[in-house]
Amino acid sequence: MAPACPPEDSESKETLKNLTVRRGGSLTIPCFYDEKYKSKHKYWCKGQDWLLCKIVAYTNTSGRTSVTDHPTQNMFTVELKSLQDSDSGYYWCAVEITGGSDDKDYLYLTVSSDPAVSVMNSRVSGQEGGSVSVQCFYSAEYKKEKRNWCRFKDKCFLGGRTNTSQNSAVLVIDYGKGSVSVEMRGLQKSDAGWYWFSAGDVGVTVHLTVTERPSKETTCSGTEKPKESQQFCLSHN
Repeated sequence: MAPACPPEDSESKETLKNLTVRRGGSLTIPCFYDEKYKSKHKYWCKGQDWLLCKIVAYTNTSGRTSVTDHPTQNMFTVELKSLQDSDSGYYWCAVEITGGSDDKDYLYLTVSSDPAVSVMNSRVSGQEGGSVSVQCFYSAEYKKEKRNWCRFKDKCFLGGRTNTSQNSAVLVIDYGKGSVSVEMRGLQKSDAGWYWFSAGDVGVTVHLTVTERPSKETTCSGTEKPKESQQFCLSHN
């Protein structure tokens, strides 16, 4: 169930265990689970010791902490709002297993006025065939740490250009001065989903939505036709 990203040229999984967010901000965390747990209850628990952790929210609850299940994607999301320093600590993504040990995985969340890493927008959107850019930032203490742009449960993209399919590509430019620019070109529906930017072992989540490309077909009844086209259609009615 852990969010994971395989390092370059490696079969092993590198799990993102440390997330950070600015004080007063919001953060959405994707928690993935096995297909067989689709119908099970999911919840979000706080505490370093699993046996003593306090359940914060169950599936389909709302408020400052909300948990939403997405069974078609084998995942649930935890949305945290108006975060304060006191919200820092260990948390668990968990699936309730009747008559057995619950399936779970942990992460550590740090809330501060000056987070180690951040992004300008945690939710971005682009059209099929188009492109989208994400501006990422990291503090000076992480200047010598490895920076990654990763897709959850898939792969990581290092500096330079990476072709992700026949028509799409990811361009990562690390300026080495506290910022990284990520550009995803030739977007496809399959590119939609959850990503994360990290410096060292600290990261932040980003969600990408890919919308359908507008139809190029035009008709005489279209309300947004150029004036000349409207006149042409009218002259033939």
